[in-house]
Amino acid sequence: MAFAVNALLSEDGAIARRISGFESRPQQLEMAAAVEDCLARKGRLLVEAGTGVGKTFAYLLPAIARVVDHRERVLICTHTIALQEQIVDSDIPLLNASIPEEFTSVLVKGRGNYVSLRRLGLASGRQDRLFGDDTDRHELHQIEDWAYSTRDGTLASLPVVPRHSVWEHVQSDAGNCMGRRCPTYDRCFYQAARRRMEHSDILVCNHALFFSDLALRARGRGFLPPYQHVILDEAHCIESVAAEHFGARISESRVGHFLRSLWNPSQGRGFLAALRVREGADRTVSDAVAACEGVRRASEDFFSSLWRLGDGSPADGSRRIAGANAVPDPLSAPLRQLAALLRLVRERAEDEADSFELNAFAQRAQDLAESCEALVAQSLPGCVYWTESAASRRRQRGGKRPEMSLLSAAVDVSPILRQHLFAQDVSVVLTSATLATGRSGDDERAFAHAALTLGATDARTMSLGSPFDYARQVRVIVEASMPDPRAPGHVDALAERVMHHVSATDGGAFVLFTSFATMNAVAGRITEPLVEAGHPVHVQGMGAPNAVLLRRFREDERSVLMGVASFWQGIDVRGRALRNVIITRLPFDPPDDPLVQAREELLKSQGKSAFMHDQLPRAVIRFRQGFGRLIRGATDSGRVVVLDPRIVTKPYGRAFLDALPDGIEPEIRMDEGDRAE
Repeated sequence: MAFAVNALLSEDGAIARRISGFESRPQQLEMAAAVEDCLARKGRLLVEAGTGVGKTFAYLLPAIARVVDHRERVLICTHTIALQEQIVDSDIPLLNASIPEEFTSVLVKGRGNYVSLRRLGLASGRQDRLFGDDTDRHELHQIEDWAYSTRDGTLASLPVVPRHSVWEHVQSDAGNCMGRRCPTYDRCFYQAARRRMEHSDILVCNHALFFSDLALRARGRGFLPPYQHVILDEAHCIESVAAEHFGARISESRVGHFLRSLWNPSQGRGFLAALRVREGADRTVSDAVAACEGVRRASEDFFSSLWRLGDGSPADGSRRIAGANAVPDPLSAPLRQLAALLRLVRERAEDEADSFELNAFAQRAQDLAESCEALVAQSLPGCVYWTESAASRRRQRGGKRPEMSLLSAAVDVSPILRQHLFAQDVSVVLTSATLATGRSGDDERAFAHAALTLGATDARTMSLGSPFDYARQVRVIVEASMPDPRAPGHVDALAERVMHHVSATDGGAFVLFTSFATMNAVAGRITEPLVEAGHPVHVQGMGAPNAVLLRRFREDERSVLMGVASFWQGIDVRGRALRNVIITRLPFDPPDDPLVQAREELLKSQGKSAFMHDQLPRAVIRFRQGFGRLIRGATDSGRVVVLDPRIVTKPYGRAFLDALPDGIEPEIRMDEGDRAE
C-alpha cells in the first residue's frame, strides 16, 4: 500500500500536523478499517457513525487508497449540498495536501446547473419576444454580466437566484446541445465539466443525480462514467430519493410553464413568437401555436378531473388513486400532436440553433405525454399513485380550485436497488449517523429495517457510538402529563409547554413538529408573546427559505425556530445558538399518506405487522435524527424536551427511550408539580 490509513489518522500523523487540535478517535480508525476491507473485497457495508466520529475522513482515506494503489474510480454521494461542499472544498484538499501521491476529484452536477453561452446569446438577442416581464429581462442581464467572467458557469456561483422562466432559456440542455458544431463548444462550461468528470478519480455528487443515473442505467443508458466503488453518505435519505426517481410525476405547473415558454397568449411572447422560419412555413408555426392552445385546454380538463376525484376541497392535500384509468386522459394525445408539429417546424427553421431548440421542446412534450399515459394507466410496476393539491399557488392566480399534480413512487425500492446497485460488480458503503433503530447497533437486528428496505440484506453492519459524553452534555425531559396528541385541548397544552421550555433556556430553541397544521396553530398562539419577550421567532413555510431561517436563527442566541420534516435532519448548529430541542410529537408518518398506506398493504400481504416492521422503526430513526440536532460538538450542551406522553404511556414508547445514547436517564414529569424548573 502506498500509504497506511491508520498512520494518517494517528495522533502524530500527517493530518494531525495540519489540523490544530486533531484527536485520533478509535471509532474513526475502526470505521476506516471496515471501509478499507469493504472496498478491497467489493463488498457491502452498512455503518452507523455517531456525530463526532469523523466518518468523512474514515471513508475518504480508504477511497483515496483505492485510487492511488489500484487506479480505481470512487463515487461519493451525499444528500445535502453542505456536505458536498465540505468534502470538495475542504476535506479533499486537506487530504490531498497531506498525501504525497497524486489523485484528482471533482464535484459532479446535473447538466441543468450550467449556463450555455450559445443559448444565453440567443435569449439575449430575442429577449423582447421571449420575456414580457421587466424583472425577467433584468435577471437575464445579470446572468450575462456574470457568465462572461465566471470560471465554472454553474448556478452556485451566480450572485442571484434567477427565476426558472429565465434560467430555462440559458441553461445547458441535452435536448438542444449542438455538440462540436456549437460555436461556443470550446468555451462550454458543461463540456469542460464533463471532461473533468471523465478523467477524475473521485466523483462527488448528490443522491438525486446518482439515482437519476441509476434509473437511466436500468433503461440501458446513463451519464456517469464507469466506477468501481460507491459510498453513499447520509444514507438514511436514499430510500425516499430512490422511490421518487423510479416513479413519475406530472404537474399542472410544469405543463403550464412549458406552454408559456413556447407561446404566452396573454403577452404574445415565447419561443414561437421569436422563431425565424423559412418562407412559406408560417402556417406550420400557426398550427403549433394552435396546438399549444389545444394542450392548454386539455390540461385544464385533465387536472380539473383529478381535482373532482376528491371532495372538491380547495385545500392542500393528497389523495390516493387505487386503480388505473380513474380519470380520462385528454392530455397525452394533444401533447404528442404538439411534439409532432414542433418537429415539423424544426425542419423549417431558418437557423440551425433554432432547430436544436425545437428538438428540445418536442422532446419535453413527448416526455410529458409519456408520463401522463403511464400515470393514468398505472403502468409503472411496484408503484403507488396519488394526486396532490397546492391551494396556495392556485389562490395566487385567483382560481377556484387548487393546482394539481399526479404522482407515483416505488412502494418498495429494495428489489430495484438489489438489481441495479447491489448486484453490480461494485463495492457499496452506506453510512449515516442514524441507520439503526437502537443503541445496540452492533446487533444485526438494529439494522434489520435499513437492510430490508434498501435491499442490502447481505451487507455487513457496524455501529460506532459517538465520542461525545451525552450523559454530561444532554438533559432529556419527558412531559408525561401532556394530553395525548389526538385529545381535545392538545394544541393549547402544547403551546403552553413550548412557551415554558423556551423561557427556561432563554431561547436558542428548535421546536420540531410533524405537521404544518399543528405548527401553525401553535405558532399562532405563541409568536406574539415570544416576540414581546425579546425572542426572534422563525417559522418554516412563512415566506423565507429554510437556509435564510437557519441563518437568522444563528444570528441571535435568543431565537426560536419552528420547523417540520426538513429541520429534523441535516441541520448543523453548533455552540450556544442551539441549546434546546423540543420534540412536540413522536414522528410517525401520517397514516393517510399514500406511500404509507401502500407499504402497509404490502407488509400485510406478507403476513407482517406494518406498525412493528415499518412505521415504528421509521419513527424511531427520525426521533434519533431530531435528538441529534442538539449536540454537534464536544462543548455543546442543552436539553431535549419530549412533549408526547406516549413515549412513556404506550408499550412501543420503550423503543424510543432505548434509542437514546447510553448514560442518559430521562426526567419523567408526571404531574403539574414536576414542572418547576
